[in-house]
Amino acid sequence: MHSSPAQISAVILAGGMARRMGGIDKGWMELNGKPLIRHVIDIIQPQVDRLMINANRSLDAYGTLGMPVVSDLEGDFQGPLMGIATGLHHAQSDWVLFVPCDCPHLPRDLAERMLHQAQRDEAEIAVAHDGNRLQPVVALIRRDLLPSLQATLAEGERKIDRWYGIHRLTEVDYSDQPEAFINVNHRDDLAELQQMPKLLGFAAWSGTGKTTLLKQLIPALKAEGIRVGVIKHAHHQFDIDHPGKDSYEIRKAGAEQMLICSGKRWALMVEQDQGDRPSLNHMLSRLDHSLLDLVLIEGFKKEPIPKIELHRPALGRPLIHPEDSNIMAVASDEPVPLSRDLPALDLNDIPAIIEFIKAYLKK
Repeated sequence: MHSSPAQISAVILAGGMARRMGGIDKGWMELNGKPLIRHVIDIIQPQVDRLMINANRSLDAYGTLGMPVVSDLEGDFQGPLMGIATGLHHAQSDWVLFVPCDCPHLPRDLAERMLHQAQRDEAEIAVAHDGNRLQPVVALIRRDLLPSLQATLAEGERKIDRWYGIHRLTEVDYSDQPEAFINVNHRDDLAELQQMPKLLGFAAWSGTGKTTLLKQLIPALKAEGIRVGVIKHAHHQFDIDHPGKDSYEIRKAGAEQMLICSGKRWALMVEQDQGDRPSLNHMLSRLDHSLLDLVLIEGFKKEPIPKIELHRPALGRPLIHPEDSNIMAVASDEPVPLSRDLPALDLNDIPAIIEFIKAYLKK
């Protein structure tokens, strides 16, 4: 009787030295607001019955992810073959799926498709092929090959393809999803994979109504299917917690980070001196970019990001756009002369502002 994908164990290989990355533990490098290892877990965990992590450092950190962490059976950083042997040793299913920790876009049908072809071809090992080359560490392997692999390792062999070569192997064609196997070997790879949401700031003098506008824009943008985040620069002593609350008292007792959560929401409060002005880049890194299409920025008026100027002539304040080349439109409640060729929006015409933002997102 054929196995089902739910009877497959999986092992995420995170035990390497990452020499090309300067020895950084790649599993914990962030992509779109969460570690690479978390991207892989989110894709692979629904496909299998049991998931393990093979790691040789950051063991406490990997342990927080809620699944078994297994270190190499022998030696230090002996390569993927040793990681595979370790996974086969700890697995409890007939088939074991191996994936690297630095492939954040793996196929969501990986286990099922690999197993189907392995069984069809009566293979002992199934390896993914992206249409151009084999992906040797994306493989489905029979657990009963462990003695063979241990004998190979005892002979000093560390080349994965040589061990594969002595077994019945099938190549699983994933030429329809070549981007699924893009991995992070260099810092530039991570930068290319980043899917930053668009940023849009609002430049205005105090009293113009930035918050009032945001409260109107956000539900309208959500109705358009746009996922919105907001970063607001508040005064130095702002607090979202109050004396008497447990979280407040714990934080004031000296906790540098306080995370409070329920089934509906969670909030992280961090005590950190950022000097006179908080870093927008640092604040952006706290957001989960994978869940956002647009981040609206209120209060970081000196940051070089695209902005809409909000203006009310009745306040008697000068226009800001002549001094800020990042302003790409002006929204005013009355017609005003503009010093350069910019779109003029009606501050009270929410649908028109929404259409402008939608066009910006498509650029």
